[in-house]
Amino acid sequence: QVQVVESGGGLVQPGGSLRLSCAASGSILSIYYMSWYRQAPGKQRELVASMASDGSTDYVDSVKGRFTISRDNAKNTAYLQMNSLKPEDTAVYYCNARILTMGGPYAYWGQGTQVTVSS
Repeated sequence: QVQVVESGGGLVQPGGSLRLSCAASGSILSIYYMSWYRQAPGKQRELVASMASDGSTDYVDSVKGRFTISRDNAKNTAYLQMNSLKPEDTAVYYCNARILTMGGPYAYWGQGTQVTVSS
């Protein structure tokens, strides 16, 4: 079995910073991608940032220059450093990890962590 758990959300003022963590555990052979999605009330879930096993990254335009995704492959953990936060960044942030197990590849979701940007 595989578990994906996010942490680090909370309430922050506009212009502030937060760091989210996503830890994968269990019977993991390798992790292809680790990605962060977010879903604001009344909106569809969107891809925010992703990082492949080779270190290549991709970001949605609205967070470029403000958010940074990173990985610690030894710990099967991904991070999302969020700077210069704006009220429109308010959402539930989800981690998605594409993981190879003995049963084959599968995409696992975390339970989500709330990020609220408000004064």
